[in-house]
Amino acid sequence: MKKIVFGITGLNLGGAERVLVDISNKLVDKYDVTIFTLYGDGEFEKQLNKKVKLVSVYDKKYNDLNKFTKLKISLQMLNTTLRNMIYKKYIKDKYDVEIAFLEGPMTWIFSGESKARKIAWVHNDIEDVFGSGEKAKAKQDLNKEAYLKYDELIFVSQDNLNKFQRYFKGNKVKKRVIYNYLDCDLVKEKADAGEAKEIDKKKISFVQVSRLVDQKAVGRLIDVHKKLIDDGLEHNIYVVGDGPLHEELQNKIDELGISDSFILLGSRENPYPYIKAADYFLLASYYEGYPMVLLEARALNKYIIISDSAARETLIEYDNNLILKNNEDGIYKGLKNVIKKLPKVKKSNKDTNKKILQEIVNVIEGE
Repeated sequence: MKKIVFGITGLNLGGAERVLVDISNKLVDKYDVTIFTLYGDGEFEKQLNKKVKLVSVYDKKYNDLNKFTKLKISLQMLNTTLRNMIYKKYIKDKYDVEIAFLEGPMTWIFSGESKARKIAWVHNDIEDVFGSGEKAKAKQDLNKEAYLKYDELIFVSQDNLNKFQRYFKGNKVKKRVIYNYLDCDLVKEKADAGEAKEIDKKKISFVQVSRLVDQKAVGRLIDVHKKLIDDGLEHNIYVVGDGPLHEELQNKIDELGISDSFILLGSRENPYPYIKAADYFLLASYYEGYPMVLLEARALNKYIIISDSAARETLIEYDNNLILKNNEDGIYKGLKNVIKKLPKVKKSNKDTNKKILQEIVNVIEGE
């Protein structure tokens, strides 16, 4: 049985993490599967098939580590010699196929030399994922060097592939697009298994499921919501997810006096009842790759509203959608129109997961 290892920072709640758990659980009967993480104790660990092996450098989440350890990790990631020490200890010559499943540290670590077939997955817009400034430039320099060490690069959207080729001109490594895999039956089961008591059924409701980070543009959405409320367009927006901006965003909500209609629900291990219960699913990010949460909303046959980004590829051949201009005015006008016209959902049952899983197997086999 061929031995494969996937590398990801941790198995905390997140889109790429969800994809990896689903893929691993499906592949474990065909391959000897290991997931390597820097940080342990992720929420998704308990959802792994028992046959999937899990190896972690640290047994705690990043936020639970002390400052000294966090500094040590930063130095390890940016220093080639220290990264190679991790690679040689945990990865090198132990597997037939090595797959760096996320941008950044995993891509750098897995770029070490070995006899294995080497694959890197790119989930985000490579131009935006690290932001700007000197530190970001240093990380992109590491990326440029690391991606040359792989046998194949996989992109979760054509848009991401196009941007990568613009950003890293001259990279001749084989590339292909494989859309994200999702276990749709599991999503439906979980949606029926929980409740979303916080959602007020008497008002039009929008739910966004995302981390509270700059990329997801929740601050901008708060401003749009406030404007809509001031214009007499009653509705509620619920955000499921947590992150470093939680306190800042909650303070803004409180200052604007909209805490009864813009609700930060925090992290939920099972967000699907909230997606199912809300009238509309919303993702108003500044930029995206191929977000898993949109596939989850599709699986639940929701009407999906997004700001224009690479995420539009998620909605190909799905009629229940509205794509808004990616600025405050475009989001305001789009939501205003939805609140006034209340678009209805058409039934959709398209499922491409078997094809996607076979494409992943083809990559592993080098076909």
